[in-house]
Formats: sequence, C-alpha cells, structure tokens
Amino acid sequence: MSDDNDEHALQTFRALVESSDRKFARVRDAPTYGHRGSQGHLFQKVFKAYTRLWKFQQDNRAKLVRSGLNRWEIGEIASRIGQLYFSQYTRTSECRFLIEAYVFYEAILSRRYFQGSEASSPKDLAVRSKELRFYARFLLVSLILNRFDMVKHLMDQFVASIDDCRSNFRETNFKEWKQVVQEIVRFTKVDKGFSVRPMRYCATIDTHRASLPYVARFHAKRVLKFHDALLTSYHRNEVKFAELTLDTYRMIQCLEWEPRVSLLQRHTVIKPNENGELMDHSGASGIIDLNLAADMTDPSIPPNPRKATLYRPTITHFMAVMATICEELPPDSVVLVYLSASGRAGLTNVSQMENSGSGVSSKYSRRKIFSQTSHEQNSGTSESLSNGKSVLSCDDNYLWFGPKGNEGSNYLYPADLIPFTRKPLFLIVDSDNSHAFKVLHGAERGETAALFLSPLRPLFKNPSDVNLNNGSQFTFFLTSPLSAFCQMIGLFANEADRDVYSEAENILTNAFTEWEIILCSTTSMDLVWAQMIGDPFLRRLILRFIFCRSVVSFLCPPEESEQYLPLCLPHLPNSVAPKSEAVRSAVMQLAGHFDVAESFYFTDA
Repeated sequence: MSDDNDEHALQTFRALVESSDRKFARVRDAPTYGHRGSQGHLFQKVFKAYTRLWKFQQDNRAKLVRSGLNRWEIGEIASRIGQLYFSQYTRTSECRFLIEAYVFYEAILSRRYFQGSEASSPKDLAVRSKELRFYARFLLVSLILNRFDMVKHLMDQFVASIDDCRSNFRETNFKEWKQVVQEIVRFTKVDKGFSVRPMRYCATIDTHRASLPYVARFHAKRVLKFHDALLTSYHRNEVKFAELTLDTYRMIQCLEWEPRVSLLQRHTVIKPNENGELMDHSGASGIIDLNLAADMTDPSIPPNPRKATLYRPTITHFMAVMATICEELPPDSVVLVYLSASGRAGLTNVSQMENSGSGVSSKYSRRKIFSQTSHEQNSGTSESLSNGKSVLSCDDNYLWFGPKGNEGSNYLYPADLIPFTRKPLFLIVDSDNSHAFKVLHGAERGETAALFLSPLRPLFKNPSDVNLNNGSQFTFFLTSPLSAFCQMIGLFANEADRDVYSEAENILTNAFTEWEIILCSTTSMDLVWAQMIGDPFLRRLILRFIFCRSVVSFLCPPEESEQYLPLCLPHLPNSVAPKSEAVRSAVMQLAGHFDVAESFYFTDA
C-alpha cells in the first residue's frame, strides 16, 4: 500500500511539473515590453502553478524520494522559479523580484542540488548542462545586484564544473561554456577598481539635503514623470556577459533605486563552513509568496522606471519596441532612450581610439597627441558649412546597428526618431557620430526633445595608459562621474586611497548641491529641462552632464574642443556653463585635490 501511495505521489508530481513547464514556456517567450495587463495575469497563473508544485514536493518529499526523485529535479524547479522572478524583474524593473531570484539561486547553491548527490549525475551530461546553465544565470543575477563576493565564488565553481565536465565527457565540445567564462572574467576585470560608490540611486548619498527645499519649491508649468526607458547598444567586441553589455549594465544601475541591504540579509544568511563551502542557515526559498516579495518594497522609495533593454536589436525591432512604449506611455510622462553605437560600419566602441604617444608631460605634448586624429574616425563625421551652421553630410547621418552587410537596413537615422517626438523624449546618444542627431532639435512633431549627445572622441590625459575596452567614457561619466574623472586623468582606485576618494566624493557632492540650487532658482531654464528636473534620476543625469562637459572643456586644448565636448539641446542655463564660477571652481578644487591641476586649461578659461 505504501508503494502505491509513493507511486501516486510521483505521478502527481510529474503532472504538476509538466503543467508548470507549459505555463513557464508561455511567459519565457513573451516580450519584455508592452501589454502589461495581459502579461501580469499570465505571470500570476505561472506563479500559482509553481507555488502549488513547490508546496507539493515539500509535503511529499519522503514519498517522492522513495519513488526515485533525484535532488537535481528539485534544483531544476527552484531554478525555474528563479528564472521566473528574474524575468519579472526585466519586465517591471522592480528590484524585489531580482532579490527573490537571488534567494532561490542561493538556496540551490547552498543545498548543492546540482552537485552530484546521486551516483549517476556526474556522468549525466543533461544534468551537468542544467548545472552549468544554473551557474550562468546566478552569475547574471549576482552581477546586477552587485554581489561581487558571490560572483567570485560562482566563477570558481563554474570553472571547476566545466573542467570536470571536460574530463568526464571528452567527446563533447564545451567551447561555448569556455566563452561564457571568458566573458564574465573580462566583464569583472573592466569594472573592478572604479566602484567607489553604488551606481544605483542611493537616497542617503544622492539626495542633497541643502538643496532639497529649492527642489521642493521649484514648480514648472508642467511636470513630467520619468516612466519608461529604452536602453540599447551595438558595438563590435564590446565588453558583455550574456546579453548584458557593460554600457547598458551601467545605465540600468543608474536608473534604479539602491535596495536596502537589510532586505537581502533578512532573507539570505549564507556562511562558509570549515571547508570553505557555502551553507544556508536561513531556510530561504521554501515557499513562493508574492506578498513576501511585496514586503521587500521600501514604501519611502518610489518604484523604478520601467526599462526595456535590447541586445543588438535590428532596426525594425528597435522601432517596434519604441512604438509600443510610446503608445502605452501614460499622460505627462517621459521616456528616456539611450543609444550606444558606432556611426560607421566596422568601428569599435567610441572609447576604443588609437593609442599614440607614450604619455603627456606638458600642454604642448597634449596638443600634439589630441590633434592626431585618424582618417577612419574623421571620415565618419565629415562636416560642411551651410548658412553658417555645421551640417553633417547625409551619407554619414546614422548609427550602425548590425553586422557587415545589408548596410541600409542596419542604419538608424535621426529622422527615424522624429515620429516618436509626439511624446516627451529624453534622448542620450553615445557615439562617434552623435552630433548627427542635432537635427532633431527643432524638427520635433509635438514635444521638444531633450538631447544629450556624446563627444565624438573620448579624452584622456595619458592615452597610452588607458584600457581601450572600458566601455564608453561619456556613459561612464553619466553613471559614475568620479570614477570616470579618475580614469580620464590616469588615477586608479585602491585601498590606500580610500580617504582621498571619500574626500573627492564630498567635493563632488557639494558641487552638485550648489548646481541644484542654481538650476532650481534660475528663471532662464528652458521648459524642456524645467519639466524634467523634478525627477531625481533625470536631475542626477543633468548634474553629471554638467560635470562631464566642464571637465572635458578644461582638459582639452581650446582649438580641439568641438570633437571632445558633449552637446546638450536645448541649452542649459549659462549659470551652469563650464566657464561659470560655480562650475569652474568645483572642477579646479577636484583637480587640485588629486594634484593634477597643471593638466587643465583653467587659465585659458
């Protein structure tokens, strides 16, 4: 009789798994944008199915094990639940779902569901493949959550598992998995050493108390809410992990609130044992409960803006996503569009310029190095004069989104974005051909667009010392301004410099506070910026743009400024221009703090 009960439990379990997997397949293939109502209902059904499945295997664990249930099958269910939460995060941008995904993945790791508890599993290629996919997914979640200790631990486990698979399955080619390892190693090396503070918006750090009354009193005729963002990049050989590029990773972080550390610690208490293995002491991930996830929400922090992140999209796909977002954009809301791509076919990232010269020892040598512009870079941004205005030739007015071949179908032209200016638009273009998009200003079809256009070339004090694969310099300034400044002048963070960097952060914070007060007190601000400056994310981007523009304007030779300066349209008030006293003095103070003031052209200003 006991055997019959065990067999019945196993049959019920298999049926629940099959039903849950069918529902999971529907949401896995659903687009990560648009149709929010119908998708929300679908996700609720899938969550309900997996809740029932998870509870059943808990209540009948002994029966299922006697009937032959393997531990890796439990791990596979938990992994699906983690995938489901991560998928919900990508659709809603709510960090509580990201934290829940982390909780489930960490429970799988600590309980060793995939690590050969059955004698057959080390020789089972299908099970080992599930294990490798689990490591890759957990790495991505840990990376986005900035759990770098866990990333390091997972990388060690991941490499060890791949080596073990290669020795046990000699006839199988694991080249793709080795490539995944190379990607994560490259990604973590690039972003290492510059993380002085979190890139996410931290209320205790990024909220400037002295300027809060001015922000609160500032009232525009119209106030826009930052509701949606569309982030995409396309560069050859760009640093990435899975479908997350370095530049989009930085922008994702920049457009989210920093979750409270206590939330993650409350649900995961993972400590190493005496053998160095991670053990779970929290009992986490026993039950799926959306109310539990809701408890992770800080009521004092507004929801994150929704973000659609596209990895190497076709132009038609990009246009379809953009159209859907604009169609569903609520009234009095703004959509931010971030485009990072080359302006010509075959060019690499805008930060990947030619290394020439062995360093910069004087302003004269800097002038010489800065003036060395390759024919390849210049040919992508050729200009002519018409009625006294700079006009880019029509052949070069595009961003390149695609591999070689089918050139026309892979071009994104400024005119392609004009139909979307019927809705409020904040456009950030990071490209060696970004200035081609100046033509959008004045050509809108309803709403004046806010434009941030990157420099045509990056600028470094010592070009020979710079890693050319560190992502875009302009994006770095918008997401981590002090780190970008240090990279620009050739300084690298280390433990010995903690106090120095902390004081530099204070200098920058005081500058941002003063600039906020100036912006919120001026009567000459364009309505486009006035209706956006109330949003903390957009206001922080504006402040960081002011900082980036001022630093570049003082570091580059005056005669070379056109290709190195970022552009802002409509123009911000003159009270925060690079030559204004409030801005100039802040850059001088920061340069003096790092003892690099002689590298800047402050006297020429």
